[in-house]
Amino acid sequence: MAKKTALYDLHQSMGAKMVDFGGWDMPINYGSQIEEHNKVRQASGMFDVSHMTIVDVTGADAADYLRRLLANDVARLTVKGKAMYSGMLNDNGYVIDDLIVYLMSEPHVSGEWFRVVVNCATRDKDLRWMAEQAARFDVALTERPELAMVAVQGPEAIALTKTVLSEFRQRLIDGLDVFQGCESEGWFIARTGYTGEDGLEIMVPDDEVVAFWQALADAGVSPCGLGARDTLRLEAGMNLYGSDMDETVTPLQSAMGWTIAWEPETRQFIGREALEAQKSAGVPNKLVGLVLEQRGILRGHQKVIVEGLGEGEITSGSFSPTLNVSIALARVPAGTGAEAMVDMRGKQVPVKVVRPPFVRHGKKVFS
Repeated sequence: MAKKTALYDLHQSMGAKMVDFGGWDMPINYGSQIEEHNKVRQASGMFDVSHMTIVDVTGADAADYLRRLLANDVARLTVKGKAMYSGMLNDNGYVIDDLIVYLMSEPHVSGEWFRVVVNCATRDKDLRWMAEQAARFDVALTERPELAMVAVQGPEAIALTKTVLSEFRQRLIDGLDVFQGCESEGWFIARTGYTGEDGLEIMVPDDEVVAFWQALADAGVSPCGLGARDTLRLEAGMNLYGSDMDETVTPLQSAMGWTIAWEPETRQFIGREALEAQKSAGVPNKLVGLVLEQRGILRGHQKVIVEGLGEGEITSGSFSPTLNVSIALARVPAGTGAEAMVDMRGKQVPVKVVRPPFVRHGKKVFS
């Protein structure tokens, strides 16, 4: 039986179509995926992301542990609440998962507290790997299943969310920088998201989240399903684990090179040696954006042909409601230039090769 979030009954009462997602019953849409997508780009929408796995990392060695575990360096988190995106790699440099980590305590104090949010579909292997690596450190890993999570995204998201919160929480939100969060009486409010829009991701105790979701809906925030979340993140050029990267590729092959903290050289994070070897030998392929300017839909696993260099593959593809064309992420030979062909049912169709993202804050950003 699939797991259910605390919002399951409310989703059903609001007309959501429910599907299995990573072992959870989740809303795919509330009637129209495209309308929900456009609501987020033009106004505001909210997503139940309570299926994500939240893990608190505490103890005297918490920072040292995460500096070993992650390719990015938590020592760079110098402000309480600041967030960081990173890959968690295996010894071969391949991506076990991608995640966000928040510094929950004051920086560089004894026994720092971090909060890590990982994907639901990879929960079991993530927790096993994290526990294995924790054995040599004075650190505690505490999963937080009692916390639900709601993402409110879009140009009106922050303003509308503030209307349903206390004045104290409104002031906390006003003080947040992008990619920063803060605690408030059992809640954690972060200015983060997965849509390419400004907004908030809010962790709320299960017993308070139904009232919060209903209040947001009453304030005019549109409920949205995971279908719109996927097209929004694709337009924003954000990777999806299991599609755009996994345990067969490194961050260097997944447009995640910027998440690797190479300095200081003395920090021996897991996978570093393998990444350095790949970097030295030459990374064989790269993740790029594709734009199809004629009719048709780019789909995952379609073959990409690059003249003179060989073949690649689309990792994620869909119709872009914002741009009104089909777009995709694809892993292609490293030397690929501005043009390629995609095999669509035996016919080679030309595509433009661009650097993601495709859309940011509702506007086209590629040329």
